[in-house]
Amino acid sequence: MFSFVNRQSRRQLLRLGSIGLAGATLPNLLANRQAIAANSGGRAKSCIVILLLGGPPQQETWDPKPDSPVEYRGEGETIPTKIPGYRIGDSMPRIAQMVDKLTILRACRTEDNAHSTSGYAMLTGVPHIPLQLENATPGTPNNWPCLGGIVRALKPAIGAIPSAITLPEVAANDGFKTWPGQDAGFLGRGCDPWLLNGDPNAANFEIPDLTVPTDVGGPRFDTRTQLLSQLDRRIGELERGGSVDRFNVWQQQALDLVRSPQSRRAFDLSQEHETTRDRYGRTKFGQSLLLARRLVEAGVSLVQVNWTRMDSGAPNSGHWDTHAKNQESVQKWLMPPTDLAFSALIEDMEQRGILDDTLVILLGEFGRGPKINPAAGRDHWGQVFSLAMAGGGMKRGFIHGESDRLAAEPKSGVVKPADFTATLFHCLGYKPETTLRDLTGREQMISRGRVVKEILS
Repeated sequence: MFSFVNRQSRRQLLRLGSIGLAGATLPNLLANRQAIAANSGGRAKSCIVILLLGGPPQQETWDPKPDSPVEYRGEGETIPTKIPGYRIGDSMPRIAQMVDKLTILRACRTEDNAHSTSGYAMLTGVPHIPLQLENATPGTPNNWPCLGGIVRALKPAIGAIPSAITLPEVAANDGFKTWPGQDAGFLGRGCDPWLLNGDPNAANFEIPDLTVPTDVGGPRFDTRTQLLSQLDRRIGELERGGSVDRFNVWQQQALDLVRSPQSRRAFDLSQEHETTRDRYGRTKFGQSLLLARRLVEAGVSLVQVNWTRMDSGAPNSGHWDTHAKNQESVQKWLMPPTDLAFSALIEDMEQRGILDDTLVILLGEFGRGPKINPAAGRDHWGQVFSLAMAGGGMKRGFIHGESDRLAAEPKSGVVKPADFTATLFHCLGYKPETTLRDLTGREQMISRGRVVKEILS
């Protein structure tokens, strides 16, 4: 039970939440989270991870198979790209014109066909126990920290802004069943990425954590801050005992954000020119990518942008989980905003001179099955799928790996989740064997994969 010098009541403690601070996380307070990371020559100062929830079909995007039977290749056409001889799906015309800035991995593999467990593997680099478990929930034994959690432990915050942020919502299955592998796991809540829930495309978009309500000012705010300071001094002990919740560990970071003009500017999309906002697309996804660019410019080390459901009545709940009407969904609803926003992000960062310093990754938790199903869709497929990377030390205009003639199995260049995370951390300047201490004091390597050196410039 908490004990405070000024004997504040439990009721006052709970009312701390009325400041509107839910969603931010503490800086790295615990000594066992301080990593001494040997620099591995990585060039990236930051990373943007774009997760297309549901699993984009490799056949209609990065790895079409125009010579396979129609029941495998689908009805889509292909278009040429800036890489001679390389063709991609015809719903990606803007991306086709900048493929020469990308590295494409066409033989990624989780061997897991469940959204939540394959997603866990891609976000942590560690296979879920067991595989193939849909609607898996966070917790032991699957409490390996996510990419953002590890980055928070490795890199201190810049000023008030945390070093890892996830937006615009958590990754979840239908029914809002949250995937495992999106928090700091065994590193503790103080390393959780800050989860920002909101729609950057909304006219009234603001970060509630960055404003103090009018009824909380002056002495009231100072009193709550003093109370919070006392609470924070106890967090390490309480967290190791498992008795502190997210509400408590988020507070100090949020107070810093409230006071920081730098933070408010970073989240203020109104500072962007209207033509820039239009270039990204006036969608939740497009404006989230624009916000991600602003955040890495403000010093955030890792921003994860999750695809979100659409409100347009699109099939498959507006996700990339195209069990029905795969081709129609990709052509009409899914790829147009993705093609627009992703190409805008790469173009914008190149023009601003920050692409080489920022690793950008476009991926899903898996791919889609090689054969069209009776509902004109494609089902889950973790045997082989594709992802794209740019900047941050990647080769330009490079294709790594190959799948078989049906996009069903890898032929060469297999990249597993552990290899993916090892490469990401390498690009950020950390060797995979860099260790962090968990809450019990045990040392854990940040990745057990191999750096895919073939794709590095």
